[in-house]
Amino acid sequence: MSELARAMELVGNKWALHIVDSLLGGPRRFTEIERSLGDVNPKLITVRLRELEAAGLVSRRAYAEVPPRVEYALTEWGRELRPTIAALRRFGGRGRFARTKHLGRA
Repeated sequence: MSELARAMELVGNKWALHIVDSLLGGPRRFTEIERSLGDVNPKLITVRLRELEAAGLVSRRAYAEVPPRVEYALTEWGRELRPTIAALRRFGGRGRFARTKHLGRA
């Protein structure tokens, strides 16, 4: 498997990079992540968070409080995605995409 294929296996799932982007600002609770993503099914967010945690990109910290509090944060390895996300933002912000009405058509 190529390096790109391994990377895409970790972060190529829908919403995974959006979650990483949300966590670049620091630890967040589930509801904060959910709000940052907009209208995304909470079950899907949970699945992606578990996948990112299993991959070692995100850490989960549960606090023994009432009500229970859980925070998610990027690991050092997860924070290495910052330049990749910045590059994707620049790529997506180019005029060509602004003029494109449908993906796949320029």
